[in-house]
Amino acid sequence: MRPANLQRFFIALCVIIIAGCGTEAPPAGQSPLNLHSVDLLERGQYLARAGNCVGCHTPAGAPEFSGGKAITTPFGIIYSSNLTADNVNGLGGWDSDDFWQAMHHGKSADGSNLYPAFPYPNYTLMTRDDSDALFAYFQTIPAVDSAAPDHELRFPFNTQLALSAWRLLFFKPQTFQVNSDHNASWNRGSYLVKGLGHCGACHTPRGVLGSTRSKHELAGAYIDHLGWDALSLLTGPVDAQQKRQTVTLLKTGVNERHHLSGPMAEVVFHSLQYVDEQHLDDMVEYMASLPSVPAQLRPSIRTSQATAATLRKEGDEIYVEHCSDCHGEEGQGEPFKYPALVANQGVTAESPSNAIRILKQGGFGASTEGRPRPYGMPAYAHQLNARESAAVLSYIRAAWGNSASAVSPEALRRD
Repeated sequence: MRPANLQRFFIALCVIIIAGCGTEAPPAGQSPLNLHSVDLLERGQYLARAGNCVGCHTPAGAPEFSGGKAITTPFGIIYSSNLTADNVNGLGGWDSDDFWQAMHHGKSADGSNLYPAFPYPNYTLMTRDDSDALFAYFQTIPAVDSAAPDHELRFPFNTQLALSAWRLLFFKPQTFQVNSDHNASWNRGSYLVKGLGHCGACHTPRGVLGSTRSKHELAGAYIDHLGWDALSLLTGPVDAQQKRQTVTLLKTGVNERHHLSGPMAEVVFHSLQYVDEQHLDDMVEYMASLPSVPAQLRPSIRTSQATAATLRKEGDEIYVEHCSDCHGEEGQGEPFKYPALVANQGVTAESPSNAIRILKQGGFGASTEGRPRPYGMPAYAHQLNARESAAVLSYIRAAWGNSASAVSPEALRRD
């Protein structure tokens, strides 16, 4: 940590000793999701899916919600908790008040501070009745006797004192406030995006101490430990057709022009495919109403104009040989099969990280009820070297009206 940040950190510790931990928010009100007619456990299962709980609390090959999945952060590794009904390692010994304390206040049943890798800065907006439904569902998950490993964090981030300082600086329990200037659909979308869906946890850039930068909420961020960009969700106003296409993309992982890959495909697989289409529509309505701000992505490595021109010329030939059969000679793609490369945000983003990752590792979408057998893109890391990969990406990012910067071969070696 830089000296200035260390100074800020230890000043915060002193403030805690003098001032305490601040004021708690009052209990939350009624859920805006209109799920009250649904059976409690069915409702809890829906909320668990909408919140993508399984995505972080289930290691590969382990029983669902058994915990112990490694979450890499700039400060070390955090292991997710066991959410099954196990009395020792899971939630079997908890009650609904304990669970509410974790969701709303970010504290464990014993009163210790939780690490914000568990996105309680978002979940704090959840209402008490939704928290209770979610807890009731987790109590039905068969107990798994599995203890999460101890976190592997550097000092001082491995201390409760450090967590208390972080909370004083960056966290205060809140309640979801219905905005009377907007309709019920907009408010449901706001509740899902900001709270239960915790979209900002990935799509909002973070400061040096790991807090999200509220001035750039949902504007996009580079997820360092994954090597992917979470692109901006601030699309600006959309018409009815664009809204419908976005809902289809979130529900199935693919639409006429786009195809979700990487971490977002996992979110679709575990979470969004189970979310009611009306709720997805609400989310899109909310996000489309927000002011658009530039994405906070990792910048590309610059190349000279002469190098860029040479790369694009080389890339044209590579594209014809390897890409045009699926994506079309003009980058138009094929609806619901192969994504269009023309005006594709993932292709033309300021940072080429996602395009590099897909080219090297392949692009594989989520298998969903709506698209059980999505088309995939093979990996080209074994066919194209760094120069050739940079060339074809440089060509695609500038062809057919695209106007993104060229990709340096060094970026392929870096990523």
